[in-house]
Amino acid sequence: MDGQGVARRAVEANRLAVRNRNLLTGVERTFGADEVIVSKTDLKGLITYANDVFQRVGGYAEDELIGAPHSILRHPDMPRCVFKFLWDRISAGHEVFAYVLNRAKNGDHYWVHAHVTPSYGPDGTLAGYHSNRRLPERAAIDKVRPLYASLLAAERAEASPAAGLERGMAALAGFVRGTGMEYDELVFTL
Repeated sequence: MDGQGVARRAVEANRLAVRNRNLLTGVERTFGADEVIVSKTDLKGLITYANDVFQRVGGYAEDELIGAPHSILRHPDMPRCVFKFLWDRISAGHEVFAYVLNRAKNGDHYWVHAHVTPSYGPDGTLAGYHSNRRLPERAAIDKVRPLYASLLAAERAEASPAAGLERGMAALAGFVRGTGMEYDELVFTL
């Protein structure tokens, strides 16, 4: 796909995301414990690869995903600060593990345990990002859900989105600090 095609696909995906922002069915989707959802993005978060599991679970055709922003999956109950933390880590060249609540095209939702890593080109420069998502343990989701609800409440308590994001980041940092563990250690204890 050429640059103009990618740009058109991103605009179409953004329109779809805006139109469906409030579409939630309350139905949880799942996938096999032996399956892995895989995607790759460029540096701007536009999808460059989506495997068949990703397409099936998300309810999207490949041509709807390629060139679309990965945020097309964003569920409104997912705190923005978690994504900021994730993007800060991977853009600095670090891997990150996170629990993420995604929204399928039809408004269903599904949880994943994501492992996101930076991808490098042949010359060693950062070229994009790679994400593998597995089915999380239900006990971990039961622990993450109240944390995410409190982070979302912190974000929504501010008048501006920027202030909300800052407050959410502070709440996330405070939570991690309060456990006495580093973030990575904490994620693997859930």
